[in-house]
Amino acid sequence: MELNLYEFEENISAPSLSLVEDIKKIEGDIMLLGVGGKMGPGMAKLAVKAIAMAGIKKKIIGVSRFSSGSLRAELENAGVETISCDLLDEEALKKLPREPNIIYLAGHKFGTTGNEDFTWAMNAYLPGLVSSYFKNSRIVAFSSGNVLPFVPVKEGGVSEETNPEPLGEYAQSCLGRERIFQYFSKKQKTPMLIYRLNYAVDFRYGVLVEIAKAVKEERPIDLTTQNVNVIWQGDANEIALRSLLHCSSPAKILNVTGPEILSVRWIAEQFGALLGKKPAFINTGAETALLNNASECHKLFGYPRTTIREAIEYTATWISNGGEIWNKDTHFQERGGKF
Repeated sequence: MELNLYEFEENISAPSLSLVEDIKKIEGDIMLLGVGGKMGPGMAKLAVKAIAMAGIKKKIIGVSRFSSGSLRAELENAGVETISCDLLDEEALKKLPREPNIIYLAGHKFGTTGNEDFTWAMNAYLPGLVSSYFKNSRIVAFSSGNVLPFVPVKEGGVSEETNPEPLGEYAQSCLGRERIFQYFSKKQKTPMLIYRLNYAVDFRYGVLVEIAKAVKEERPIDLTTQNVNVIWQGDANEIALRSLLHCSSPAKILNVTGPEILSVRWIAEQFGALLGKKPAFINTGAETALLNNASECHKLFGYPRTTIREAIEYTATWISNGGEIWNKDTHFQERGGKF
């Protein structure tokens, strides 16, 4: 029997009871800046579902340029209010309602090389504009594990106490974003949380999809980066929303990822068994990788609901049934910082 992909997605994207309870505690409406990216649409829809389950009234507002495609209509049909805005246009930014809860998703990664000025404008200049305008809000600001150093794969990843050592202009601009938010959090007493994500995965994109596609297409998998952290996007979205209750001044820094340090070879072998293919590999694994210790996140929110085996099975099911795949690779194997 053919799988109904819509029902499949709906069944595994329901809010947790923990999110429903926390959404009741978040005072005021929630605005997502940069909702048009990879995580924003799912997060906005998740928040709407949690509000409905909680039996409360609260608006979820998504802000993006909405320059093309059907995303705006899709979000509005799901109960998300939308506002079209180029956030780098300061006059347009100042017309946005000053909501008490802001989740900052805006940023620029791919295409950094050759477009460094825009990357820095998005990742380091825009956070100052947003911080100034929303100085009386709580702000969860997305960042990246790329700001942290590569570490030996046997050391368990780096925690929030580790000093950043960004490699390449993209990672440097991400640290710039963090520093600007930290500055305004101290200066204005704005409660913030810096959300260092590494890496979110979904059945449409991410590390698992990249490995699964290579296995299915019988392309060799580069094992130079032999270990990786991942977290299911639905869990990462829940943590982002619940993080509004943990903002502080000075800004709190939080690593967000799954609890395991995963073997790329092992992931490929799991997909091989599910897809009926034998994975092929090239190169020898390096002794270092970009790995985060997210134990503080797990202390606050518990371990992710979606286990790595479930995430792999969901991804294999989606791909096997012809589900849509986004061409938004993470480039998790990049070791020189060029995106």
